[in-house]
Amino acid sequence: MEIFSAYHTTGGAMLFAGGLALLQLLVADVAGMKVPHIPGAPIEPNHKSFLFRASRSLGNMNESISIFILFCISGIVLMADPVWLGRFALGYVGARALYMLCYWFNIKLARSAFFGISLVALILMGATVVLGLKH
Repeated sequence: MEIFSAYHTTGGAMLFAGGLALLQLLVADVAGMKVPHIPGAPIEPNHKSFLFRASRSLGNMNESISIFILFCISGIVLMADPVWLGRFALGYVGARALYMLCYWFNIKLARSAFFGISLVALILMGATVVLGLKH
């Protein structure tokens, strides 16, 4: 079990990602109740609608979180460098949190920038696992 202690940062980032996904789910659900919106019905694609932006933020997180989880788990199992894996995992989650806020508040340019940063963090996580980057 001591080997896993080296991946404390990566585990913390995974916990934070789970919390972030849960927060987005709750906010999207509450936004749907306030409109009101029929659960399961399509949401009109309109960036002026907070419900649309909250739902898209959650949907976009869902599109990338499986890659994040796979890179975290494979990095731990294959004993990738824990420092770099943890840094890039935190980078991904931090960028996703800022992306979420920018999407909620309709700050388009910053939203795109944080999406790009989260994508680069995922690529670097994969590279850390595949190439075995050392600190």
